[in-house]
Amino acid sequence: MSDTPNNPSTKGILGKHAVIERSATLLMVLSLLVVTIGGIVEIAPLFYLENTIEEVDGMRPYTPLELAGRDVYVREGCYVCHSQMVRPMRDEVDRYGHYSLAAESMYDHPFQWGSKRTGPDMARVGGRYSNAWHVDHLMDPQSVVPESIMPKYAFLSRTPIDGEHIEDLVKTHRAVGVPYSDEMVENARADFLAQADPDSDFDGLIERYGETANVSNFDGQPELTEMDALIAYLQMLGTLVDFSTFTPDASR
Repeated sequence: MSDTPNNPSTKGILGKHAVIERSATLLMVLSLLVVTIGGIVEIAPLFYLENTIEEVDGMRPYTPLELAGRDVYVREGCYVCHSQMVRPMRDEVDRYGHYSLAAESMYDHPFQWGSKRTGPDMARVGGRYSNAWHVDHLMDPQSVVPESIMPKYAFLSRTPIDGEHIEDLVKTHRAVGVPYSDEMVENARADFLAQADPDSDFDGLIERYGETANVSNFDGQPELTEMDALIAYLQMLGTLVDFSTFTPDASR
């Protein structure tokens, strides 16, 4: 039925919408107005909140070696196939463990959330497997998971990493809000080397980062490699919060 003056559909407020549809300028102005109002409603309350992330006991910045391992993880695109976010749904919690907390990603730049899972979620992988298992998995994924389509990362065990610029990396993360102290920055390279050497004097590392700083020769080789760094990072994921004593803040 064609629109005519006698057509009820052209009368009333709904009929006036045709004016907006026929004017690109008016449509754009009104669209911007709606987006502006929506943005203000979402953003304005944040200025009145002291903190948007619930404080959780146990959270700490990454150790220098874990931070370097995280860079390897991002560089190799591990996040493309492995998310780091357990949703609060029964099937996910039963499979992976306690749902993820915002605080667990508070020192991530960028965070490693996602929904793509060609492989399992990594949020709770820390301590689930031995260092030797991770070495075998990275060297030849199909040797431990026959159905895996993950490529081999054996080259990581042949790539030395000396931490020459680790102090600068720690400073960079401090510049974007990670609470690294002056002492942590000054001792970054010493802590970097100590974490991968159980025979070293790593008391300072433990004092600065706590007992959750896992000290080990992660890849079993005398030389410090990118595989050491990556495994150090993986073995930390999901281990900082004691969920046996964690109680969610009901006010949030």
